[in-house]
Amino acid sequence: MRQYLTSNPMSWPLVLKAPLLVAVLMFAVSAIITNQVLSRLDETQQRYLQQLTSAYLDGLTSAVTPAVVRDDVWEVFDNLDRSRAQYRSLNVNWTIVSDISGNVIAASDPVQFPTQSSAPKPSSATVSPTGVAIDIAKAVAHFSRNITYQGRVLGIISSEADIAPLLKERNEVFWTLIATNLLLTAVLAIIGFALVRRMTKPVALLTQLFESGSKGSLEEVKGNITSSQSREFKQLFDGYNTLVRTQNERETLSIQLAEEEKDASLGRLASGMAHEINNPLGGMLNALETMKKHGHTQQVRSTSIRLIENGLLGIRDLVRSTLATYRAERPLRDLCASDLDDLRLLVKPEAKRRNLQLHWRIELSNDIAAPAVPIRDATLNLLLNACHVSREGGLVGLHAMAHGDHVFIEVTDSGDGLPDHIKEYLDRPGAGNAPLDRRSGLGLWIVKRLCDEIGARLEVVSTSSAGTILRLSVPFHGKEERDAA
Repeated sequence: MRQYLTSNPMSWPLVLKAPLLVAVLMFAVSAIITNQVLSRLDETQQRYLQQLTSAYLDGLTSAVTPAVVRDDVWEVFDNLDRSRAQYRSLNVNWTIVSDISGNVIAASDPVQFPTQSSAPKPSSATVSPTGVAIDIAKAVAHFSRNITYQGRVLGIISSEADIAPLLKERNEVFWTLIATNLLLTAVLAIIGFALVRRMTKPVALLTQLFESGSKGSLEEVKGNITSSQSREFKQLFDGYNTLVRTQNERETLSIQLAEEEKDASLGRLASGMAHEINNPLGGMLNALETMKKHGHTQQVRSTSIRLIENGLLGIRDLVRSTLATYRAERPLRDLCASDLDDLRLLVKPEAKRRNLQLHWRIELSNDIAAPAVPIRDATLNLLLNACHVSREGGLVGLHAMAHGDHVFIEVTDSGDGLPDHIKEYLDRPGAGNAPLDRRSGLGLWIVKRLCDEIGARLEVVSTSSAGTILRLSVPFHGKEERDAA
């Protein structure tokens, strides 16, 4: 749970956000309901208190008015005692009957309020709309009524009632509502969590499958899991399984195409080598025939031997460069100038077939601490692609140099420029680890894969209708890193 509580609540998972949203909504609803219930309860209690006090004061005023007119204090005392016994539910603490001057005529508690003493002043408690002054802090209510006779005010009746039972009832209702709402909120939040988690379980399964697929091959959802889902998730799982099967078939087909292209490349290499070997062989056979017929002549013999020697040296160099390119080596050896210079012999048949000029510029004086074989493979593929896209009679160039802690190899062609999808493919990270893209071709895919293996970078220096320059940047490696590779 802790890993979900990030600083941004929008990034929380749905299985957590939905129950929290339910809980927040329940709190809001419970607060509104509680406020409405307490408001109605307060109105009901005040109306009840007003009706009860009004009835009490009406009866008491009617009873004591004749006694006040006659100035009969004992009859006032008697009426106060009878009214208190009659209105026990009002919980009257005391009642005072005072004259117009504010002096006590009689009180239900004569010890606290003796006759002819000054009556207490009205309380500063909040007066409700019903005319009853309520003091919440002391849990009492004050109410009064004027004593009138023939339109003349003779005195006033003041009373104080204990409203603690009403406040206690209100508090009990309040806490009951709070406890009930909290319980309902917690129960609904737990139910929401369980339901949302169950509903999002298929999505979590798909997320897990996609994450595992990024580290290896994608796996299909099992049939028993698919059949137990709702119609929507069943359709989603069926679509995912179709996607997985299509992707796996595509990977298999890509591997097959790569193998077929490799065989075709080997065939083109073999035909190119045969073409390169046939040229010196023809000259060597002619030299041998000449020696057979005119071998007794010193000049003819020397010229024929020199031609045969040059032809054999050319075949030897071609074989050596081919072995150096395609031989699997356990310890990676350092790059030297001859590794790139020998590529001219491998590219020459394709260049001659398209009537292309080769321009080589190797500026590597010493051995470079960079893996020779991957660099040769990547450069050879770039050169073959350059020969393939160049216009007939154009120029294909190679420029290699070391600067700082990198080896830079630039391959130039005389084609019509790189298409947009090829530039996008070259700039895409990890393209060599992805399945073969037919639009990129096998050559660029191999180059990107080799670049990923040795930490190199392939970038477009320039491209236009006059041609394209691609640059391969390879960082130097230490001996330990190269041996580990």
